[in-house]
Amino acid sequence: MMLHIPAVLDQQRISFVRQILENANFVDGKLSAGMAAQQVKNNEELSADAKQIEQLNNVVMGSLVQHPMYQNSAFPTRIAMPFYARYKPGMQYGDHVDDPVMGPAQGRYRTDVSTTLFLSEPDEYEGGEIVIRSAFGDRKVKLAAGDAVVYPSTSLHHVTEVTSGERLVVVTWAQSMIRDPAKRELLYGLNEARESLLAKDATAEDTKKVDIAYANLFRMWAEI
Repeated sequence: MMLHIPAVLDQQRISFVRQILENANFVDGKLSAGMAAQQVKNNEELSADAKQIEQLNNVVMGSLVQHPMYQNSAFPTRIAMPFYARYKPGMQYGDHVDDPVMGPAQGRYRTDVSTTLFLSEPDEYEGGEIVIRSAFGDRKVKLAAGDAVVYPSTSLHHVTEVTSGERLVVVTWAQSMIRDPAKRELLYGLNEARESLLAKDATAEDTKKVDIAYANLFRMWAEI
């Protein structure tokens, strides 16, 4: 399932984050890439030892992990420290699949869900769409600043060349309690129906049945 999550960051937070990044130290994005990705990755990323990272993460990740659509679609059990990426004219990221396991030796995690959070408005740069490939064709994504797209980490995807302007994004990954993307999608849809029924009449028999089905499927599939 690919999901558009609107307004993860409001305008005040976007301005705050972008102001910090304006004077931050960016390095070659290949430094964080795996062997395969190094061959196709051409961008810049905020240096891992940048003093602003904790301040940025408090705003960005604090907003993402508390967003109900993210919680109800990703079911995160472990969430990676994000990368703050910058694409200038001529930069792109060719077709790749995210590494299946990431993190330091003492804190490894499986990547089940990938998230790209946009910091630049679409009219601030040309190109730079993230293209997510699926059995139903390619899906091009270029969202408003503050919006995010969530998609399975198993997806083949790429970022098209930026031809003008500057593309700023935040990228992160999560290990999910629900490992199978098809099951995550079923639970997300079922929970939407469940919440709608609960809002209309929490005591109705149909509401109770859907609520029980959701809870027990979650229990059956969850890995903690």
